[in-house]
Formats: sequence, structure tokens, C-alpha cells
Amino acid sequence: MARESGGGGGSGTSAPRLSVVMPVRDLERYVDAAVASILGQTYRDFEFLIRDDGSTDGTRGLLRQWAARDRRIRLFESDVSLGPAESSNFVVRQARGALVARMDGDDIAHPDRLRRQVEALDAHADACLVGSLFEGIDEAGRSVRPRDRSRLTAPTPFAPFPHGSIMFRREAFDRAGGYRTDADFWEDLDLFRRLARLGALIVLPDALYRHRSSPLSTRITSSRTKVEASIDRMYRRTLGGAHPPRRGHRIMPDVFVSLGSTLLWAGRRPGALLPLLRRGALRFDRRSLAILAWALWAELSPRSLRYCLRFVAVRRDRRVGRAVRDDQVYRWTPV
Repeated sequence: MARESGGGGGSGTSAPRLSVVMPVRDLERYVDAAVASILGQTYRDFEFLIRDDGSTDGTRGLLRQWAARDRRIRLFESDVSLGPAESSNFVVRQARGALVARMDGDDIAHPDRLRRQVEALDAHADACLVGSLFEGIDEAGRSVRPRDRSRLTAPTPFAPFPHGSIMFRREAFDRAGGYRTDADFWEDLDLFRRLARLGALIVLPDALYRHRSSPLSTRITSSRTKVEASIDRMYRRTLGGAHPPRRGHRIMPDVFVSLGSTLLWAGRRPGALLPLLRRGALRFDRRSLAILAWALWAELSPRSLRYCLRFVAVRRDRRVGRAVRDDQVYRWTPV
């Protein structure tokens, strides 16, 4: 059973306009930096709701120390893990603010993130969600993946912003039905697609968020079979059913790139090649060949692959630098 500790948050007993929510599990190594980045925001009037979702390491003890020091924190504890979608629903249900900002327990928010996002939603009444571009960091906190503004210029079914960078209107979240458990491990994209039917999804091109790739990611620490099946559903649904399931439970090759990329950017070898050959629904087409090449390169020389991908991202970002202005917001519509 969940237990709440910590203070009320906001100004006095009145409900704050903004709630920041963060479900977390087994992130003892990173959670201090995540919490400190929220408490150090230039926008100060918010409540901070944190759920310890059944941690088995020292995460809960660290969170208790933070809750004792800052009255804006409302800490919920449970020995039972609800999983990605339901733990996210839990913290949003406790929120009292009309605006809700998401935070992930292994990432770091820019000090001006909340202020900029509140101002963006105030300036765009038709928007129900705002995210920001990001800088990627590895498990040691080193910058490894630069901002890429070209992600704002091409239509794509995948969000150009990470889950932890979003702020949304609570009313729109409720109307959309919240997170869905059948989309665990891609519950964010599933939510975004439903929110897009209710209002605009806007993006700040500044990197107001540092997104960490680490082997402690829920996608990496959870059951491999369960995660692969869920991400396979994500690709089949977002790509419009162009790749129907095949016999033998083979899954889309994209799944291995998606999961392997987390380890690659964490500074590790993805180990995607053999699982791809054994379980991937490979075809004789350009996409399968590109994925095979990525997996082989990642196996032989992950360091040079990271260098190449960084170089490509920098070139793309510079190419659109004059067209994409940091003082503007941009709309993303999933295709």
C-alpha cells in the first residue's frame, strides 16, 4: 500500500498551478541529480509528486531525504511496482495543478525549463502539450548526443522530444484517457498520438532537457521478451500495419535498433546483431539492410558508430540552423 510523506507544495494551502510528476524505480545512482534539477528551477511555484515504484536499492532513502528538506515534494512509496504506464497514471492522478510536467528519474532538466514551458502553453491556447529538444548524455553524465533541430523539419511518427521533457494540460490528459498499460514501454508515444486529436503538440527547439541513456532504463531492466513484444506492437501500429506479424514470433527489425540504441548511447556495446538474426523479421529491402549494417557496425566498433552518428546529427542541425529559430515554437503532428 502506498504511503505519502513530505509537504504540500505550492503557495500555502492553495493548489499550485503546476504539478511536476516523477515515477522512479531503482535509480539510486541518478535520482539526486534529477530531483535537484527540478528543485533548482527558476519557476518556483509548483508541487513535486514522486512515486517510488517498488525500488529495491537505495532510491527510497534518498527520496525521503529530499522530501524532508523541501515542502514542495509529496512522496508516495510502494513495495509493489505498477509498471511504466500505471505508475505514471498514479502520479498524475495525485496532481492538483492544471498543468502537469513530467520528469524522469535519470534525466536532468535545464534550470529554465518549467518557466519556458509554462509561457509557451500560456501563449498557445490551442496547445495541449509542449516538449523540448534535448541533449543526450551517457551513464556517466557526459554529453554524447547533440541537439538536432532537423527533427522539427521532417514529418515522422516518432516524437522529436523525450517523454521526460513534456508539460501538458491536465484536462486534455484526462480526456485522452491517460497512459495505457497495453502500451507499456511506449506509453508516451501512445499518449501523444491521442493528445494530438485534442490539440496542438508544440516543441521548443532549445535543448532544455538532458536525456540519459543508461543500462538502468526500464526498457533494459525489464523482461526482454515482454519489452520486445511491446516495442514490436509500437512499430506495427505506428507504421500502419505495413509489416504484419510472421510465423515463429519474429519481430520487426526496428525493435533491435530501438533497444540497442539505449546501450549504444550509454557507451556500451548493444549486442543487437545475434538477436536480430535469430528473431528479426528481416526482408530483402533497404530498411532491413540498413538495420543489419547498423547492428554489425555496433558489434564491431560501437565507438566509431557513435562518432559517426554524432557527426551526422551536428551536420543536420547546422543545415537547418537558419530556418529553425530558438525563440519560436514548432508544431509536431504524428504521421
